[in-house]
Amino acid sequence: MGFPLPDELLLSLTEQWPCRDSQLRQLAALLSPSLPSPSSLVLHGPHATGKSSITRAYLESGKLTHAILRCRECVTARHLLERTVDAVHQALQDDGDETVGDYNGRCENVSALTVHLQRLLQRRDKFILVFDGIDMQREAPPTILPALARIGETVPGLTIVFIIQHPAPRFLHQAGVPHVHFTPFSRAQSIHIVARTPLDIFEDPPAASLDYDEEIHEEDKGWLWPRFCAAVWDSLANNAARDLLAFRDACNKLWRPFVAPVVKGDFGTRDFSRLLVAQRRLFQDETLLMDSIVVSSDSTSNLAKSKTHDLPYYAKWLLVAAYLASFNPARLDALYFMKSTERKRRKKGGGTARSGGGRPSKIRKIPRHLLAASAFTLDRHLAILHAILPHDLRTTIDIYKQIATLSGLRLLVKAGGIGGGDPLEPGGKWRVGPMVTWEHVQSLARSLDFNLLDYVAE
Repeated sequence: MGFPLPDELLLSLTEQWPCRDSQLRQLAALLSPSLPSPSSLVLHGPHATGKSSITRAYLESGKLTHAILRCRECVTARHLLERTVDAVHQALQDDGDETVGDYNGRCENVSALTVHLQRLLQRRDKFILVFDGIDMQREAPPTILPALARIGETVPGLTIVFIIQHPAPRFLHQAGVPHVHFTPFSRAQSIHIVARTPLDIFEDPPAASLDYDEEIHEEDKGWLWPRFCAAVWDSLANNAARDLLAFRDACNKLWRPFVAPVVKGDFGTRDFSRLLVAQRRLFQDETLLMDSIVVSSDSTSNLAKSKTHDLPYYAKWLLVAAYLASFNPARLDALYFMKSTERKRRKKGGGTARSGGGRPSKIRKIPRHLLAASAFTLDRHLAILHAILPHDLRTTIDIYKQIATLSGLRLLVKAGGIGGGDPLEPGGKWRVGPMVTWEHVQSLARSLDFNLLDYVAE
């Protein structure tokens, strides 16, 4: 089977995935169809940077036999291993390997997975096995990543690719593993990518008497759309939209209201400055970044008054994390905030039956949210914040500035410590203010779609 030339392959992929030339060239060097490949490869980067899509496109364009597993869809480690065997078997059948018939994919541990892969790939010169989102695997034992990385050393021709967001130092417990970093898109790159597919200004074609044909329409929307995308980035996406997908979604939502005066005839298609001033209210509302299936109306919004402070997005997360740090014991942080824990010590909805004659217990515990708030360090506060955030923290967000703002509002108060001079000294201690009650934090958590009860110690 012939393979396309590397330059032709890279050119087609570069046109399909712009601003990723360096990553594509690294993949072409490490996963070349004709050159040896490493036994393990790590692709890492923040959310929505093209790791999974570019890897799949490269493997399909290069005609490389491969199997891709979405680890987030696997519930347990055994589920992941058995799906791995099934995916490899299915990939070999799709490639036309007649020697592979029905195969029993029963697999209970990594050793059994190694045996299965040795049997399936014994006649293969090269096979790429991709674990997409392995860091999001549920109930994963801490040794599964190093064990999977070692399989490529025992199975000839097998290359295992790990797609993760933020790798820990030496998380594979071995040196010499090549890493490919998918960097976040800059302002110019984000605008360039979104501006490649401009939306139409007019949904219905104008009348023939206006002398406005399709060619002029293409020129006008190609001129107006990039400037509109730049305005959306500078006003909303730089701080509120956390990735390229959110930026593109914000542009799509704002475009039709933005060009409504142009459709009515109040402005021309090239009057961008006047149109931007007239529609500036669209760029001052961040509610469009929140997805909802309920259509809001002015009548219902006036009746439903929010009882919470109108805080920015990350300020709400900071306040929720501060409440958890104040009312959860520090010794239980590993139980409630580590992603690998199974929380076996939790007892929601009642506990287990006591042995010893059924005598009632004389210990009556007071709920923690009725007690006074405990002090916590700033390092612990930020660690809890990173644990409960459902996404990556943008590098452009000034967290310390938002903490100082919450301190100015008396929602966070200083509680002493060794950093008494500077309020943001790491050694200083904090606690939530008296206005931050249990009901207030619950309302903040509901607005963030965050289940607070799963993280509050009993």
